[in-house]
Amino acid sequence: MEEQVGKYWDRLISRMADPAWEHEAVTLESVRKPLSVFFRTLGGDGGLSIRASIQTESSLRRNWLQRMAGSGKRISLAWRSAETLHLPDRINLFPNAELNRELYYWLAAMATAPAYDDLSWIERSQQQVLFILQRYPGLVDRYHRLVTAAIGFRPDPKRLNSEEGAQECDIQQALYSPGTIGQLSKCQRDPLPVLLWLHPTPPQSAVANEVCQSASQQEPSSQGETKQSEQQKKRKAKRKKAESNQGGLLTLRHETSLFSVAEMANLDRAEDEDDDLQDAENNANEMDELTITRDNNITAKRVRFDLDLPSAQEEEVILATGHLLPEWDFRNQVLVKDHCSLLTIKAAVTDSGELPDRLKPAARRLRRQFLALRPQSTWVKHQEEGSELDLEAYLKFRGQRAAGQQVEEPRLYSALEKKERDLACLLLADLSLSTDAWVGDQARVIDIIRDSLYLFSEALQQTGDQFSICGFSSRYRNHVRFHLLKSFNQAYSRQVRQQIEAIKPGYYTRMGAAIRRSTELLTLQPQKQKLLLILTDGKPNDLDYYEGRYGIEDTRMAIIEARKAGLIPFCITIDEEAEDYLPYLFGRGHYTLIRRAAELPAKLPQLYARLTS
Repeated sequence: MEEQVGKYWDRLISRMADPAWEHEAVTLESVRKPLSVFFRTLGGDGGLSIRASIQTESSLRRNWLQRMAGSGKRISLAWRSAETLHLPDRINLFPNAELNRELYYWLAAMATAPAYDDLSWIERSQQQVLFILQRYPGLVDRYHRLVTAAIGFRPDPKRLNSEEGAQECDIQQALYSPGTIGQLSKCQRDPLPVLLWLHPTPPQSAVANEVCQSASQQEPSSQGETKQSEQQKKRKAKRKKAESNQGGLLTLRHETSLFSVAEMANLDRAEDEDDDLQDAENNANEMDELTITRDNNITAKRVRFDLDLPSAQEEEVILATGHLLPEWDFRNQVLVKDHCSLLTIKAAVTDSGELPDRLKPAARRLRRQFLALRPQSTWVKHQEEGSELDLEAYLKFRGQRAAGQQVEEPRLYSALEKKERDLACLLLADLSLSTDAWVGDQARVIDIIRDSLYLFSEALQQTGDQFSICGFSSRYRNHVRFHLLKSFNQAYSRQVRQQIEAIKPGYYTRMGAAIRRSTELLTLQPQKQKLLLILTDGKPNDLDYYEGRYGIEDTRMAIIEARKAGLIPFCITIDEEAEDYLPYLFGRGHYTLIRRAAELPAKLPQLYARLTS
């Protein structure tokens, strides 16, 4: 009872302390897609992703209710970093939802203005406002509406002390007449935040630094004995963050859950060391799942286990190793040569290689439809040479000669001309860990991709087009896995179906390296038209620094390189957030979003037909 009363009391005090206009609130998620288009239309950096900003310390003067409720300490502002446009998660500043929505668009517009890093906060903010208003006059009325509404919620300078009042007057004048205030009046307190301007001192995100550090960390040192596990098997495992009093645990950013959840014995092995490595391995063998950790302490003994990589001898055939590829470093604007190492593999399969029964009706229908795309031989008349006499041309020629007409060199033959589609296509499928996710209750994403590859192959074999099917996943830059499911010079057969049947979720999505390798393979083909189809369910990422803006920029550069090589890249995705980054990667009209993943197997062949007709 006391706990329930406490909850009601806390809720009451919080509402009294911060009477926000919750019923008029607008969330970032509700405006994300049109806001992204608006931001890029105004010249915003297409490589920036839009995310909710974190709350930062606020200089607001709190009343006694806010101090009692513990609120008003932090506030969400907007700012732009090298990789992200940060916007408040929700805006409920005004008692009008339309004004709250307009504030989102205004902040996005402000983020397209130059940084003016050499100016003070108030000068920089005014110059950014002037830049937007001069470049986009249509936003003037919107800005004035927002200023009028925002100043109504700011304190009256007359009710503040002299220093704070002078400072507030400067800010309000800068809002009403941007460009008229050169320096903010001195005051011991920081100025109140201005929600129409960008953050004066954006917080420095430590995410990139943490990722780089984790990528560069080596294995924990061991000055003692190391024992390789006698049982070379893949063990089920999970990662858990270390408690502060127990050495560091292995914490890695992951695309989806790499490992499933099970029990953990949270022991401090630095203090309770087991000297018998055989006992340690036996204990591991008795557990259904291992929980792994990394610390920087020196260990006396260590047992090596294989937790993630499958046995190449049993499950895969390695076709080529150490194929080096470059990678684009957008921070330094340089193409780093031989930065990624690619491993070309095939599955060592024993399946029957038969087309699944559930797909046979659709395959028969597609084969009939795509047979119409196969080039047909046609007779071409009025030729100087040919295998058959053109009877119509011959009779016309004899008639003209009989009438005494002068006839030029006659064309009296017909030739059988065989038309061919001068086209090569490489389908590159994303086989990363995220494909292990379920779509409804019927199938996983990887199952839908597998069915799509089956039907795609069944359709294309009828056209006579040269095609190849590959898949990829990655685990750091030196382990990019390139699955060769069907090569260009290989017929679609039982062996290809076996390779398709054997695909499974891999690791991460270092897309730039896979696209570059696909470009190399397509460039070797003699056909004039070369189509690179990329099938994916998410944006580029990997365990190291290859995430966010870095991965996006490298993938974009790989696509640019493919176009320069004469290829036509096109992306098919089932990622609901693809509109945020695919226009920047591929350009409008060079990608498509399949909103219902289950429709992919049927739509992929039809899409190919439209692209190549």
